[in-house]
Amino acid sequence: MTHAKLKAGEVAGTYHVTSPVTETDIITMAKRFARRKLAKGRKITQPSQAFEHMQLLFQDYEHEVFSVLFLNGQHRAIRFEELSRSTIDNASVYPREP
Repeated sequence: MTHAKLKAGEVAGTYHVTSPVTETDIITMAKRFARRKLAKGRKITQPSQAFEHMQLLFQDYEHEVFSVLFLNGQHRAIRFEELSRSTIDNASVYPREP
């Protein structure tokens, strides 16, 4: 992951902070990590894994969001896409929309 305030550590998956980090920076970085976890080819074998990765992405929304995580036959991510947003009392989903 590239971020101006992080430097990759010697052990895979570890990072060193190179300058002060705000709460906003941490949330932004966490969302980037979550998106990477849903990247093409990543294996998702349990619903709890998908929930864990998507929970952070949706936490700031103040409205309903209909999203799809496309998986292939081997449970590997093809794509994650937000298809529509709705209000509290109405959700319109158009499956044939390009």
